[in-house]
Amino acid sequence: MDKITKKRLNIFIISCILIPVTLLCGCSKLDQLKVKAGLKNSDFEYMKQQGKVKQIIIQNTRDQGFKFVVTDQSTIKNLYDILSSAKKVSKKSSLDPDYVFEIDEGNNKVHKFSYIAGLDKKDLGNLYSKGQVYIVSNRIDNDMINNFWNTRMPPSDFKSVYYGSIMDTLNKYFSEKDKTKKIGINLKDDIEAQRFILSTEQEEFKSDLTSKFKNANIGNNDEDNYDVWVTIKTEGYKSTLYKMTVTLFDRQNQSEKVYYVQDTYSSGGWNKSISENKPNGF
Repeated sequence: MDKITKKRLNIFIISCILIPVTLLCGCSKLDQLKVKAGLKNSDFEYMKQQGKVKQIIIQNTRDQGFKFVVTDQSTIKNLYDILSSAKKVSKKSSLDPDYVFEIDEGNNKVHKFSYIAGLDKKDLGNLYSKGQVYIVSNRIDNDMINNFWNTRMPPSDFKSVYYGSIMDTLNKYFSEKDKTKKIGINLKDDIEAQRFILSTEQEEFKSDLTSKFKNANIGNNDEDNYDVWVTIKTEGYKSTLYKMTVTLFDRQNQSEKVYYVQDTYSSGGWNKSISENKPNGF
């Protein structure tokens, strides 16, 4: 029996036990059984009491100006449901956190957690604090964080638009050049895009990048280590439009080339334009 089939069978058996128990005993007893079965943890019970948690601050780690303050009790209850069903694990992901959660319990007691959006492919924890590591479902992203993006809406498919534009520009530039050169991609200085960059998506981009350019990587203030330094700058965006410049500097021959990239959504798809000349209205 493979691991997936065995896991499903275990969940089915546990469900068969819990359903009749639900009819025979109260919620507190059921919660205890869920904890024993590994379907629930009891670390966030302080959030369960109505009104005890006054606010939750969600701070983006890459853009300090991008912060949400949650005070709505139904939203806090929803977050409790998500966190209390998180699976406790021993190891956390090595990816950089995307957000910091500060849960204010009152009486100057604040619970602080680092959060990596999305699930780690190796089943490592994506929510952690001192001595506490959990695997949290994507419901936090889908039910909470994505809703706050409406304040400054990026393209509906930021990942494919942003990283796809970078890849297409690199393909254009290196079409008749040496693709084995050491290429560094500077994303950290793209200030406007920082709030939308997620570590899991960035890892996927790195994998795609090295599959086509074996000596390419995302740079980290280490321009001198690369032959070609690529700087990305978001020039503007809305839900149906994304504009960026991609500047490639070849350190060996001291040459620079700038591309103007514009993605426009129409007729159910994205249309990309990559030009060496600045378009009108760019």
